[in-house]
Amino acid sequence: MVMYEVHSHPVHQKYKSHICSKATLLQFFVIILTFIPPLIIAFVTHGFWLKESFYREQPDVRFKHEILLVLQGNIPGSFLAYSTFQNFNQLLQQKFRIPLIKSWENDDNLDGKYDSLHFNIEIPLRDSEAIHSVQLLLIFDYQLQKYVSLQMESIAYIYHSSPLAGAEFSTSGKLRLQQSMPLPHKGVHAIYNISVIDVSTEYVSSYPLWTGGRAAGQPFVLKGTVFYPEETIMYRPGFWQLIKMAWIQYLSVLFIFLFVFRRVKRFVFENQVVTVVPMRIEKEHQD
Repeated sequence: MVMYEVHSHPVHQKYKSHICSKATLLQFFVIILTFIPPLIIAFVTHGFWLKESFYREQPDVRFKHEILLVLQGNIPGSFLAYSTFQNFNQLLQQKFRIPLIKSWENDDNLDGKYDSLHFNIEIPLRDSEAIHSVQLLLIFDYQLQKYVSLQMESIAYIYHSSPLAGAEFSTSGKLRLQQSMPLPHKGVHAIYNISVIDVSTEYVSSYPLWTGGRAAGQPFVLKGTVFYPEETIMYRPGFWQLIKMAWIQYLSVLFIFLFVFRRVKRFVFENQVVTVVPMRIEKEHQD
């Protein structure tokens, strides 16, 4: 005769023992070995406490229309200079030379933040004067706003020299953020919002072009483009981000230990490796 299942319900098996017994002592050590080693493993394999993290942000950079320009000749001590700082200009005396300066900034993707600065500087020269090196400082207002609100004054330092007397120097490069330590993850960070002392940004150019053969009566031309690229910002994570990352690493190891020691306990108690009293409890099946 064919048999059909007409009803089923789960059975819960319990194992009991006295508090002062080998079974209780085993249970105590199993709990310790289940929960403590995963914490140790997660910690010693590094990355448990996230000390620093990174995110991408397009900085808000504005050219302050402040420059310092020094042109060096082939004779030691012979130079011409110009700046937008009145006190510095007063020290130059006969070395002071006023150039024609044109500059403009572009927002290529129309996101409200400038992506590049273009400049063209023409320095009038006498026919007897020759230029062999250029030093130019461009000063910017640099802001980050995504996580931490940071504002600082930064510079792009442009330098090039050549044994050939120049007629024109052109350059194209990027204004890159230089970090010596992580930023906080939130708040206002105004420690660098002072006049430039330490260089906080670096101008990186791969293809400078020096052109010789200046014609009589023509100025020396200095032109270039400074791009403001998206930056990878290093910052210190907040408390909840630390907990989230640590908890994920701990659980990933803990699940393995839970699975292994659950099997160990089942083998030990079901096979009476230590003395326990089995008690079967039938549970009602609720539809």
